[in-house]
Amino acid sequence: MKRSYLGLAATAVLFFGGIKVSRAQTTQPITTTAVPFLRISPDARGGGMGDLGVATTPDASSNFYNLSKTPFNKHDVGISLTYTPWLKDLGLNDVYLLAASGFKKLDEFSAISGSVRYFSLGNIQFTDNNGQPIGTGNPREWGLDLGYSRKLSDKMSVALAGRYIYSNLAGGYASSGGTTYQPGKTFAADISFFYHGVTEDKGGWNFGLALSNLGGKIGYTNSATDKDYIPADLGLGTTYTMVFNEDNKLMLGLDVHKLLVPAPPANLSDSAAVADYHNKSIVSSWFSSFSGPSQFKTLQASLGAEYAYQDQFFFRAGYYYEDRGQGDRKYFSVGVGLKYNVLGLNFSYLVPSGSGTTRNPLSNTLRFGLSFDLDSNSDNGGSSQTTTP
Repeated sequence: MKRSYLGLAATAVLFFGGIKVSRAQTTQPITTTAVPFLRISPDARGGGMGDLGVATTPDASSNFYNLSKTPFNKHDVGISLTYTPWLKDLGLNDVYLLAASGFKKLDEFSAISGSVRYFSLGNIQFTDNNGQPIGTGNPREWGLDLGYSRKLSDKMSVALAGRYIYSNLAGGYASSGGTTYQPGKTFAADISFFYHGVTEDKGGWNFGLALSNLGGKIGYTNSATDKDYIPADLGLGTTYTMVFNEDNKLMLGLDVHKLLVPAPPANLSDSAAVADYHNKSIVSSWFSSFSGPSQFKTLQASLGAEYAYQDQFFFRAGYYYEDRGQGDRKYFSVGVGLKYNVLGLNFSYLVPSGSGTTRNPLSNTLRFGLSFDLDSNSDNGGSSQTTTP
């Protein structure tokens, strides 16, 4: 399938927004970042609960939400694989997100983890300003993570992860002005904390905190100043698990995320304001994301629930909220899961909502995930928490 360069430009508007694609605006533009694929929920289980994940029970996909949950897994080794079609509702088959993650417990207190996310934007027909074909390409992005997590006590743990980010949107092609585009590359880190208060017989509360994508800006040319922020994020979450009997449990949870990226200037024709926006240091940009009248509008919330029967059958539902001025993504999601021995299957479906530019890219999309629990031990590490697929 071939699409014109206009299609790539539309994708850039959809994903990257920001200063470059919104200069004509005089009202407050949407706060956007480069490599927004890092904000897509890469897990079918969390996707079924409105992208809930900061304080849910640990599994092999905890790397994507809160790595510090990992030492509380009941299994020694876990692996997860998820396939997420993107823009499936528009009939596209070559735009998708693939994700894989896994962990290995070193002992009852610590674990190492790794994960990868690969986002393909499909095959693009590049053209010049006159509409003449100049070649085809496959814009793609990926992130590779490595992390370490450790218990501080029977109920608390912390984790640190490093991430390499690669984004190739139009590498090797030159604009009419002579600018040659190149792949963007940068590094980032995650820091997370988890409080585990759930017991098998009584349930209880979990709490989580995750600082994600704390790293350098990313650029697509050789310009030292023409770089964009990556989606640094502060996530806070809590879940409460009710145990009705040995067969029936219900987990309810809430996540709130704050994008740690400063708002672009309201008047994008003000070159001094635009330059000041680009020239902020990484650390100061995190703190300045809390200033200004619109910055708490960058909050997103996930409300979700998971019912478990015999820790084998799982039914999930959730709701995701985003402010109207920051993208207006609001949707319900549902999901199911099945766990049998070492194998887990997860499915999630995003209920269609919105229309036109507000229609979610995952509308009418079924996400599918596999999980494997290897060398499982029903009494590993003293954990009393149930691991779900």
